[in-house]
Amino acid sequence: MKLLEGKVALITGAARGIGKAIALKYASQGANVAFTDLAVDEVSQNTEKELCALGVKAKAYASNAANFDDTHNVVAEILKDFGKIDILVNNAGITRDGLMLRMTEQQWDAVLTVNLKSAFNFIHAVSPIMMRQKAGSIINISSVVGVSGNAGQCNYSASKAGMIGLAKSIAKEMGSRGIRANCIAPGFIITDMTAALSEEVRKQWETLIPLRRGGTPEDVANVAVFLASDLSSYVSGQVIHCCGGMNM
Repeated sequence: MKLLEGKVALITGAARGIGKAIALKYASQGANVAFTDLAVDEVSQNTEKELCALGVKAKAYASNAANFDDTHNVVAEILKDFGKIDILVNNAGITRDGLMLRMTEQQWDAVLTVNLKSAFNFIHAVSPIMMRQKAGSIINISSVVGVSGNAGQCNYSASKAGMIGLAKSIAKEMGSRGIRANCIAPGFIITDMTAALSEEVRKQWETLIPLRRGGTPEDVANVAVFLASDLSSYVSGQVIHCCGGMNM
């Protein structure tokens, strides 16, 4: 039997990158997958087709994760279409990097709203569903910089640190209802975002990583499968680093 057979997963920002890798890994383990992105465009539709080709039910939904009402509406729609929600992965996120002295209020607000408020929105919307089911796994995709900080990323680091505090608090609030909440803290993961960096910068990053390579979205997805499955049934309120030893 597959690890996620019969479960329904909701993944935010999963049309591409780490979110897509998690969606594909979940589908390969038997989960039906609902995923969101700002728009259901060609990229989202292609991801949906890839998921369905794995023999599961999958559907893309347009949603502004940072909007409270929009989030609750899309969760209600997903519940109607899929009947339940067993797993929530808060993956939606952006960067607007800059040094504190040059950072604008707009840069700060955009990152905190998309990265942190969206996680609150979706947890708020799915909690009653999981409470009725008396089970659920909530996974926040944080970052190593949410633990250690990073120069030029105070907004991003703060948002990712907030996701850790959010998960730990939810683990304590909802544990008696059978709901678990954990974080994954990826390190230097090779995605479209990091691919834009120069070869020199990527090499500099790799020298900081004991395993001497950047991670892949699939590396993160493997941890996400563990946290979503019954293999981690006694794991809650934790931060699992997926960083090649960079942040020990």
